[in-house]
Amino acid sequence: MTGPTLDHVVAVDPEVVDSFDSDGHAAIRGLASPAEAAAYRPVIEAAALETAWDTRPLEQRDTYGRAFLQSFNLWRLDPTITRFVLSRRFASVAAQLLGVERVRLYHDQALCKEAGGGRTPWHQDQYYWPLATDRTVTMWMPLVDVPAEVGSMTFADGSHRLGDLRGRSISDASDHEFAALIEERGLPTSTHGAMRAGDATFHAGWTIHSAGPNPTDRLRTVMTVIYLADGTRVLDEVSEAQDLDRRMWLGGTPLGALVDHELNPVL
Repeated sequence: MTGPTLDHVVAVDPEVVDSFDSDGHAAIRGLASPAEAAAYRPVIEAAALETAWDTRPLEQRDTYGRAFLQSFNLWRLDPTITRFVLSRRFASVAAQLLGVERVRLYHDQALCKEAGGGRTPWHQDQYYWPLATDRTVTMWMPLVDVPAEVGSMTFADGSHRLGDLRGRSISDASDHEFAALIEERGLPTSTHGAMRAGDATFHAGWTIHSAGPNPTDRLRTVMTVIYLADGTRVLDEVSEAQDLDRRMWLGGTPLGALVDHELNPVL
């Protein structure tokens, strides 16, 4: 199996681009059809569950571990997943939202929130990324229908404009600190609510976001693809967490160097 072709370019409504620029997030309904999502789901889900980092019982994990099972760079494992992750359709949306001509892949990440899985604490993704740019965006696409009681992510509108808020890694501490910051600064929060399989949200790397628990008896299978603007360089100095990402997702690209490793193709 190679999966449906996802190569045609999608023109994003200028109002959606403006909304992303101001709010740091946007929804693209029907980016993939339910049939396309259904075709890719079994392969992505099987690879995600087989390679998940922490599969201990929920009660034995910390808050972050209870939020979801996570797996990375699945595009390297199966040609069907490669077709999904390297999709020109998805990348075209990312480039338009970022206002750049071309984007590169940073990495993919499957997020399977188990039945009874906990909420995802408030955090900023780019805390972990050794990238000298704010031109980054994550596509978050459920491969199953996400009902209202599970919902999509909640975002702090405009928080991406504040840049690096010196938060912590995803944890109870990050949840408390960012919740307090959101209240102190009067940042509005919003969610795109229930989603159909193949709908997608996009959010900037510095956008503060969280997600609710999964009170249902069904697995919430989501595939994410993270993009960065072509021409991005690695930071000159990195934290321990960022250096781990530099070695894992950028193939050890040297500090200060242009991101152009084979792990990060132009899409």
